Parts: sequence; C-alpha cells; structure tokens
Amino acid sequence: MAEARRIDGKARAARIIEEVTAATTSLTAETGLQPGLAVVIVGEDPASQVYVGSKAKRAVECGFKSVKHVLDTDTSEAALLELIAELNADPEIHGILVQLPLPQQIDEGKVIQAIDADKDVDGFHLVNVGRLSTGAIDEAFVPCTPAGSMILIRDVLGDDLSGLNAVIVGRSNIVGKPMAQLLLAANATVTIAHSRTKDLPALCRNADILVAAVGRPEMIGADYVKEGAVVIDVGINRIDAPEKGNNPDGSAKTRLVGDVAFEAASQKAAAITPVPGGVGPMTIAMLMANTLVAACRAAGRTPPRF
Repeated sequence: MAEARRIDGKARAARIIEEVTAATTSLTAETGLQPGLAVVIVGEDPASQVYVGSKAKRAVECGFKSVKHVLDTDTSEAALLELIAELNADPEIHGILVQLPLPQQIDEGKVIQAIDADKDVDGFHLVNVGRLSTGAIDEAFVPCTPAGSMILIRDVLGDDLSGLNAVIVGRSNIVGKPMAQLLLAANATVTIAHSRTKDLPALCRNADILVAAVGRPEMIGADYVKEGAVVIDVGINRIDAPEKGNNPDGSAKTRLVGDVAFEAASQKAAAITPVPGGVGPMTIAMLMANTLVAACRAAGRTPPRF
C-alpha cells in the first residue's frame, strides 16, 4: 500500500482562524460587540505559560478582546472562584478558560463547574457535557481537541460515517469520551478502549478510524493499524533525541512525538495526523471558534458552523 496521506492540521487550523477573524469583523461592525476571551492561569508552570501565551496571542489576531489573569501558585480556591464569578458577570467576556492543571489546594472540578456554562469555551462544564451526550451538539460547547479532530476526520471521510468502525484509545473526559459522542453523532460504530482493554492491538485492527489519546510515546505501532484506516494522533509527548546532540548545559535535546509510531503506521494507514502539526493547531483554532460562537449567542446572532 502507498504511504499514508499526511493530514495537515496546521493548514486546516489556519483556514478556521481566517473564518473566525472574518466573522468577528462582521459581528463587531454590525453589532458593536467584540468577542472577549479571558484566560486564567494559576502558578508558573512553564508549559502552561506557553499554552496560555499562544492562546492569548491567537485571540488578539482574531480580533478578540483578550484578557489574561496570572495568579500566584499559592492563590486560594476562594480567590479563584471569586475571579470566575466576576468574569461570569462581565458582559465583555464571552469565553472563560482556566488553564489546567491547578495547584493541589484548588479543586479543579469545583472551578470548572463554577464557570458559566454559556462561557465555558473548553466544554468541560456538566451542562455542556450533557448537551453533547444527548445529541444537542449545536447547543453545546464541544471540547476543543475532539472538535478539531472531528473536523480532520470529516475532511477525509465526509460527514456521514455510517458503516465505519471507530476505536478511541483513551477514556479521558477531555478527549476520549467527547470524541466518542461526536463519532456516534456522525453514525460511526464506536468502541472506547483503555488500559484494562483485552488484546488492544486486535481491537484497534478492526478500526476504520483510530484515535489515539493515551499520552504514551509511540505506543500505537503498525500492528495496531488496519490497512486503509484513518489515524488521528492526539498525543503530544516529549522524548530524548540523542541524535540531535546535547544542549549547552549537557542535557539531551528532545523532540515531540505522538502516541502513534508515525513512520510505521504510515505504511498501513490511508491518512494520518503528524505530531507536531496535526491535532495540536486545531485545538487552539477550535477555542477561538467556540469563543466566537459564545459572542454570537450573546448578541442574538446565529453563529457560524465549523
């Protein structure tokens, strides 16, 4: 079989950002309303700082009002909840994102549920989870990574996945479970696999659509992949790359890999997302899309579909 088509998430995300920017310009010109995104980070985790910075930068590029709240690591749960209450009440803020993980003194679940469900652009509030699970997708905010992954799948296979088997490796609330709901809504036959699943490679070899979201570097090898499958690699893992040499301090240089062994899987898949450049860019693009949708709803306008 010929080598798999490389699904270009970076280019697809760029098109979504263009659509969001154009729709934002129209919304603001017609109503005077500017979409507002507030990002909250507690502590100084370097990876979180990078993520928050990229989200805030992208929001400005889209024409949004972008607000960033950086709180000390020792911030109390009560103080964070007070800030969320203020953002919930602020008419200029349409999307609220609290960067996870949070310090141990703060209950993440309580914080997520404190966000107004209509400003929950991460899609983690129980109201949005319920909307998604009952098929009310147009009313829900769908978590950004599954939403972006679904667009990539539809670009390859179309909107109707009737007759296709989908296997999701990973049962997290952030990716695995919402991904299953989206695939079900598109008429795929869906299986969620996890660490307790028996004979995982055999199960995965039955998948026309294979979604890997386990956080284990290159765990999914060629023996997991059905000939002609579409493979969506959600994992982002940093591993040592001795072939690149060492850093000035003597530590090994690193590289990013997914949960799928890309080169091996590419020999069997029909289409596959790379890491980096696959699902990752789609996640931030869908955050911008969700924020625009929230602003359109606040303005009483029909939001665009992505």
